[in-house]
Amino acid sequence: MERPDIVKIKQRFGIIGNSAGLNRAIDIAVQVAPTDLSVLITGESGVGKEVFPQIIHQYSSRKHGSYIAVNCGAIPEGTIDSELFGHEKGSFTGAYESRKGYFEVAHGGTIFLDEVAELPLSTQVRLLRVLETGEFMRVGSSNVFKTNVRVIAATNVDVTAAIQHGKFREDLYYRLSSVPVEIPPVRKRKEDIPLLFRKFAVDFADRNRMPSISLTEDAMEVLVNYRWPGNIRQLKNIAEQISVIEEKRVITADVLRSYLPDYSETKLPAVFDTIDRQTFATEREILYKILFDMRSDMNDLKQYVHENINKMSSETEVHPAGTHVIPKFVHDVEPIIPEDKHTKKFDIARDTIDDIEDTHEIVEESLSLSDKEVELIRKALERHGGKRKYAANELGISERTLYRKIKEYDIE
Repeated sequence: MERPDIVKIKQRFGIIGNSAGLNRAIDIAVQVAPTDLSVLITGESGVGKEVFPQIIHQYSSRKHGSYIAVNCGAIPEGTIDSELFGHEKGSFTGAYESRKGYFEVAHGGTIFLDEVAELPLSTQVRLLRVLETGEFMRVGSSNVFKTNVRVIAATNVDVTAAIQHGKFREDLYYRLSSVPVEIPPVRKRKEDIPLLFRKFAVDFADRNRMPSISLTEDAMEVLVNYRWPGNIRQLKNIAEQISVIEEKRVITADVLRSYLPDYSETKLPAVFDTIDRQTFATEREILYKILFDMRSDMNDLKQYVHENINKMSSETEVHPAGTHVIPKFVHDVEPIIPEDKHTKKFDIARDTIDDIEDTHEIVEESLSLSDKEVELIRKALERHGGKRKYAANELGISERTLYRKIKEYDIE
């Protein structure tokens, strides 16, 4: 059984619903109204938080004073201090005269700060001072002004998470939330959903002089079990859409579903391009250049092998025992050892040849793209005496990309 005063409040402020969570929020608002404590109203977007500051103001001793509602998220960061605390003439460009802020105008009344979590940190410091001492300074002034206002704030942001991320001051949170009031979302007020839908449908029909819509039992079940992420605002929007578009005044479940966004489907993440296209193009050019150089090296290697195979067929050295045939050019050709540090050494052991004790190293050149890239950058820098601008031009990349590559590969 509801208290008579809560029923009266609902009728006065147009609140629809009988859920326990809603009644509890109204009860707390009525109890805290006669005091001067700050109140923080929390709840998801669209639950109707803006009604509760009016309840608190009207049932307080300040009801004959000013009531000012400020949407903190709608005021640009550069002007929020001026709007809230006022400014002096000439304090910034466009300040042609002195102006009172909302805290000065609302002296003796109530100020409602909606979306308070959107305030910049510098403004949060100013607000904290007002809450603790009732003092503030206008922008561009050194004079201290006094004000006597009741502050009620609201937000749909998880304030504790905002505090952890450094976006909201913890001391301000405790100062604002002397009395917290939480408004439940529509999905936790299922018994109120049919009442709300019927209210919105009837009001819209009366304003536009048309018959009101109604729902079948199946459609009502769909309506009640839907999540309503937009809460009351979304519910009202759906009721008005159907009232305008549908010719039939009795709405079935299938028709209703066509107006409800399906939030149960898996939402694939959007591809976010974080790669700078110019950087990608220059790196691609380097890779192409490396690949061309590698192909040239492979062609030289093929030619070298082919020439020596022909030479081996014409010049061979036979061991006296007659058991091994050793190509003569192996003794004549000096081993080629590239400067690259990533090499593999293979020893050709000829233990069957008594008169030859030395071994020859055959060095395998690295085919790593990163190693080739380092080699090209070093050669270009050496050729131009360490001048990055000319080295970058020769490599076909920007100087910034070259600098980044030098840092990445730790090239001296």
